Amino acid sequence: MRFSRGRNFLFRVPEGKELLGFINEFAKKNNVLIGTVSAIGSLRNPKIGYFDEEAGGYKVIELTGTYELVSLSGNISIKDGEPFAHIHVALGDSDGSLYGGHLVEGKVFVAEVFIQELLGEILERKPQENGLTLWDAEE
Repeated sequence: MRFSRGRNFLFRVPEGKELLGFINEFAKKNNVLIGTVSAIGSLRNPKIGYFDEEAGGYKVIELTGTYELVSLSGNISIKDGEPFAHIHVALGDSDGSLYGGHLVEGKVFVAEVFIQELLGEILERKPQENGLTLWDAEE
């Protein structure tokens, strides 16, 4: 698929907001249907997930405390008729240890977010037999 660049958004999320929900609401409010997302900052008591193929679902890892948001990378597409952000994160603790995975939840201490809107054919997530909700694969 080919896409052209649309609008760029750069913003700070208010302290205390849940990051994933805020990004989803921002995309919906601004009619961003396809795009890429990146961010830096720090999150309090984040929950990250690791997809367990055998179980067909995410194992949720709950972290306690404040973690540096070393990297956030993801995309926006359509799921159940709404803009949906699929995000992975790398989170660092005070000892420099790094935790990573699918972002399930995280309260913002500080978050600076960049969204690059993409224009083109809509990508829609659909349930798969493996338990994931994915775009159609390119053949």
